[in-house]
Amino acid sequence: MKIWKIAVAIWLTLVLIVGFLLRIPMIPILEETARNLFLHVPMWMTMSVCFFIGVVHSLRYLSSENIDFDIKAASVTKVGVIFGICGLLTGSLWARFTWGTWWTFAEPKINMSAMAMMIYVGYFVLRSAFTDEKKRAKVSAVFNIFAATTIPFLLYIIPRQLPSLHPGADGNPAFSDMTAPELRVIFYPAVIGFIGLGMWLYDLTYRTQKLEYKHQQNKLQQG
Repeated sequence: MKIWKIAVAIWLTLVLIVGFLLRIPMIPILEETARNLFLHVPMWMTMSVCFFIGVVHSLRYLSSENIDFDIKAASVTKVGVIFGICGLLTGSLWARFTWGTWWTFAEPKINMSAMAMMIYVGYFVLRSAFTDEKKRAKVSAVFNIFAATTIPFLLYIIPRQLPSLHPGADGNPAFSDMTAPELRVIFYPAVIGFIGLGMWLYDLTYRTQKLEYKHQQNKLQQG
């Protein structure tokens, strides 16, 4: 195991242990659920980093047609979707304890986030529709770039223009305005830790996908 992976494991473990044992001030409405800040927001940030890296690899594939960039784009995007789904689940859990419901169609942030995940699920459905690897890689790269351009609108711009209970929208205070200093001390290390975890999963997924690709190529050559 590489040293940086050991460092990520130790870092994130310590962050989560301290985050859930640390005494925090009782913020109105949020109360103890404010600790979800260490999970929910870092997961979205990790998702965004993964999607950005995926776009970079997609662009590199379009400029070089090196299949390795397509594998990297698909691998890191898959990890991004996983973190996005985890972000939705932790957000839904937070909504249950602060708004009294697991899900509401009146809350644009939740629904736009779900729509963004559906777009990225469509990316993998699209990939499975092609047998020709070059055509699959090229179409997937274009779709991946398109999907990434929807994220700022679906997750940030549109929800801020609509009535919302989410912090930072419709006149509600943002977390930066209401977050206690104790939470910030854990929040920023948590962001670093989850991004590190995301890169670890990306590396693992990429190496697995690379082996599968080589296995398929060997089967084609032998057949």
